[in-house]
Amino acid sequence: MSLRHAGAIAAAVLFAALSTVGGAAAQQKLKFAHVYETSEPYHGEAVKAAEVIKTRTNGKYDIQVFPASALGNEQQINQALPLGTIDMIYTGTAFAGASYKPLAIGNAPYMFRDFDHWQKYAKSDFFKELAEGYFKATGNKVVGLTYYGARHVTANKAIMTPADMKGMKLRVPQAPLFFMFTKSVGANAAPIAFAEVYLALQNGTVDGQENPLPTIQAKKFYEVQSHIVLTGHIFEALVTVIGSPLWKRLSPAEQTIFAEEFAGAADRASAAIRASEQKLPEWFKAQGKTVVTPNLAAFRAAAVPLHNDASAGAGWTKEQYDRLQAIK
Repeated sequence: MSLRHAGAIAAAVLFAALSTVGGAAAQQKLKFAHVYETSEPYHGEAVKAAEVIKTRTNGKYDIQVFPASALGNEQQINQALPLGTIDMIYTGTAFAGASYKPLAIGNAPYMFRDFDHWQKYAKSDFFKELAEGYFKATGNKVVGLTYYGARHVTANKAIMTPADMKGMKLRVPQAPLFFMFTKSVGANAAPIAFAEVYLALQNGTVDGQENPLPTIQAKKFYEVQSHIVLTGHIFEALVTVIGSPLWKRLSPAEQTIFAEEFAGAADRASAAIRASEQKLPEWFKAQGKTVVTPNLAAFRAAAVPLHNDASAGAGWTKEQYDRLQAIK
């Protein structure tokens, strides 16, 4: 072998080695955090979206999904987004609304007439404008809206009217807008972190809690509560949010890929949650639980007067409120 030939081979080997190192360094590991269980559809859809994004970006982005408050509670993961210590999250709109209040409008009790109203809102130009307002305020990008379910109360007694909840210590999420519901019914709000709710119910620290039926099942709250009260007071949603540091460094083509995959994941998870919650009342009955259908007209009448009350948590304009109510 000539010296020249040997040198060429050595150079090729060195180039291949450097290329391998460079390729490995180019892969970016990203963190997607949420507070929900692995058994819930939004977790599974986030994992699937992560796999497709990895494929569509030729392995450049390796998204690891951290469920069940592994990286912090709702407030903590929201605070981590602009720091870049967490790259993406699922979060309730009430928590995202801490940074841009109008985005939380859907968390007011009985803001929506029914699921169809929520569904049309989710696909509306109005919601897109709210998401854009949040982006301008924070730099964080909303790329999906997932139906979390209609929120219902659980307790150890039957509840038929708002009067039955007066003085009740009710666990609600640690976001101010949830206090609008407790104020409307005269209950005492107990803002306890999601991961601590089961123990608080078991120990009697609180009298009840409120969450969608799939969440009540997944978190096993029904094990420590005897009554499922179908108040349906909030049609809850989660936003999929990409933090500003990551969004800024994605190319336009990559932004499109992330947005497409997480929007698709949101649609699939929403359909699964809707199907699940319609079947669960019978499932809870089979577990020996008492399922109660309360006087919803009375609950709505108690809540509507607070919808535009800033002291009760409203952070939107009357024009925005009217636009949402006008969606048909």
